Amino acid sequence: MTPRDDRPHQTASARIRALNDRLRTTFAGGQVLLTRGISDLPTETLTRVLAAVRAFDAFNTDNDPWGEHDMGALDIGDNRVFFKIDYLSATSDMASDDPADATQTRRVLTIMLAEEY
Repeated sequence: MTPRDDRPHQTASARIRALNDRLRTTFAGGQVLLTRGISDLPTETLTRVLAAVRAFDAFNTDNDPWGEHDMGALDIGDNRVFFKIDYLSATSDMASDDPADATQTRRVLTIMLAEEY
């Protein structure tokens, strides 16, 4: 039995992770959506939430098993906040066939209160 070659998967995961990190940390390279619960937070709390999402780096094998940095959870005051990155086709009518390819994938980062999930 020959060993499985994981290099193509690792390369795709690394590219997806880099694209996701760019969107999450800079809010560039995709679209950022805030749910009603997030939008309705006081301005100071909203500012803290957005800064915390950008700074989030607590990824590990338990919360990020594929190594793509596409979802996270954090606490801001009394608020449990989730963020999730979805991969849509360039026309946004279906899921992307190749999330590692930025030319055919539209990334959408949704930031929500946990109770909105």
